[in-house]
Amino acid sequence: MQYVSDILPNDFLSQYKTKKPNWGYNGLGEIVYKRTYSRVKDDGTNEEWWETIARCINGAQKIGADYTTKEAQRLYDLVFNLKCNFAGRMLWQLGTSTVDRFGGNSLLNCWGVCVRDIDDFCFIFENLMLGGGVGFSIRREDVHELPKSKEGVVVTHKKTNDADFIVPDTREGWVKLLKKVLKSFFYTGESFSYSTILVRSSGEPIAGFGGKASGPGILIEGIDKISTIIRAREGKKLRSIDVLDIGNIIGSVVVAGNVRRSAEIAVGDPDDYLFLRAKRWDLGNIPNWRAMSNNTIYADSYDHISDVVWKGYDGSGEPYGFFNLPLAQKVGRLGEKSKDKCEIINPCAEILLESYECCNLSEIYLNNIDSKSELKECAKLLYKTQKAICALPFIHEKTNEVVHRNMRIGVGITGVCQSLDKLSWLDECYAYLKDFDVKWSERKGYPTSIRLTTIKPSGTLSLLSGSTPGVHPAYANYFIRRVRMSSDDALVDTCRDAGYPVEYVKRFDGTEDHSTVVVEFPCHINGDTILAKDMTAVRQLELVKEMQTKWSDNSVSVTVYYRLEELDEIKEWMKENYENSLKTVSFLLHSDHGFDQAPYEEISQEEYEKRAARLKEIEVVSTGGILEGVECEGGACPVR
Repeated sequence: MQYVSDILPNDFLSQYKTKKPNWGYNGLGEIVYKRTYSRVKDDGTNEEWWETIARCINGAQKIGADYTTKEAQRLYDLVFNLKCNFAGRMLWQLGTSTVDRFGGNSLLNCWGVCVRDIDDFCFIFENLMLGGGVGFSIRREDVHELPKSKEGVVVTHKKTNDADFIVPDTREGWVKLLKKVLKSFFYTGESFSYSTILVRSSGEPIAGFGGKASGPGILIEGIDKISTIIRAREGKKLRSIDVLDIGNIIGSVVVAGNVRRSAEIAVGDPDDYLFLRAKRWDLGNIPNWRAMSNNTIYADSYDHISDVVWKGYDGSGEPYGFFNLPLAQKVGRLGEKSKDKCEIINPCAEILLESYECCNLSEIYLNNIDSKSELKECAKLLYKTQKAICALPFIHEKTNEVVHRNMRIGVGITGVCQSLDKLSWLDECYAYLKDFDVKWSERKGYPTSIRLTTIKPSGTLSLLSGSTPGVHPAYANYFIRRVRMSSDDALVDTCRDAGYPVEYVKRFDGTEDHSTVVVEFPCHINGDTILAKDMTAVRQLELVKEMQTKWSDNSVSVTVYYRLEELDEIKEWMKENYENSLKTVSFLLHSDHGFDQAPYEEISQEEYEKRAARLKEIEVVSTGGILEGVECEGGACPVR
């Protein structure tokens, strides 16, 4: 890998080789970096932080960021010192040959699709296997466009090489199988057999995007489940709940053995009562694959939120999120008119998307920013990177069309609750970025971007810097952060040897899942910030409204933590504000729940110091994977 260039020469990089950034959360940030983003170099050693940034900036310049030498070196310094950062996928892939092969798909995480055709199921499958997340619409008006299923179709698995279809051992091969199955059920009516004799065994490494193979078993099981659902609707059209189940089963195939991350959000009609009961675990007989997606309703107004929806807020099930589509289409920042053909959202709900469109994100650590001018610098330089990615080719022609037309990006801000005194800077910075977009787009021959800014939940990246995640308050001053990893991950023994508690994941029935472990990291928030226990649900909603006004012209990803006694106040606020103030919002019952192995657990200062004293410095080896449970925060993207 090449790190040195004219724009980042050796004499420039040499001043950073011995420096150590101020990693967040007492070293957890460094562990997350080395495990998740540090690539193995040609000599077999792992990148250090200074090398990762060099690779990324050189890679961004190669695809057309067009930094000046001064800009490139300034961006390098800003990222090194954790003032801002590229999105996680960019940190991992920029400057590698994977970008040459997959274009924009290699650098972006999340996608949206409205399920209207069998190809849309394949789109979900393919992008989840590429390590991304997918939001998918199951509105009746979308699902109704699917044809009726044929009668008498039988799909059979064979362990021989004389099957009608031999599944190739590739991502594309698995997608081809799904498409063949769906084509048979909905168009040809032909039965067929397939074989997985070429599919690699479970646990074998996957080149390019990283991760490990799940083996053929989960694919066979998934195809059987999908076939059963469709067969139950012979001669009829699928219902929205059927589409939800197929999308969730696809997601469960992708995350088998916790070897890949899969984030999904399904958005349905507010009066679709089968959908509203899809995750009422208290009712029993709910298929476990429905845990794969967070669920949200298209709620144009408060009046569309029924008592059935609110029922999930009393602890009887999982609360549904809300997507105010008319407001999203007509308004950028609150008070500013806009025209947007968006139809769906990404799994964390901070980006508005047309079908087949994707997220293009970056991060500014507002808590680490020292001045308004520094904030502008970060926004401009990240923008140039993201705009260049918009211009890259994508795998799907539909994606090419919509991305190249919209040039939608999301320059994000995190650490909001640590930086309330800096929020007055945001209006001016947004205006600066808006003006720069006009000038830069004209110079490069691009369309101006339909959206420029956002606030995402920022799980992993906020850990690097020690920032509070997105617009969310800090969980506590002292807490345990639990992170899930595959049991065979090389990092598990390393963490255990260094003194971090490690235990197997506990299933809902109390048994242990020996394929996955939970590692406990003691954490401490430095400096002043707002704590979740001190922030009412209404105050959280007001802060979202403020950030939707001052910064984000996409949306604000937020999971509002609430207590049962706050429900009446929440409803009253929503009644007065929802229609004109919120594009997206989700809710989660406050964390005084007593769940085993919860992602966060508050501890005393004494307990923190006792745990921290037992720890040894560890040498982290990258395996090119994502730490489960840290990619996104607060329930907007699922913690698995």
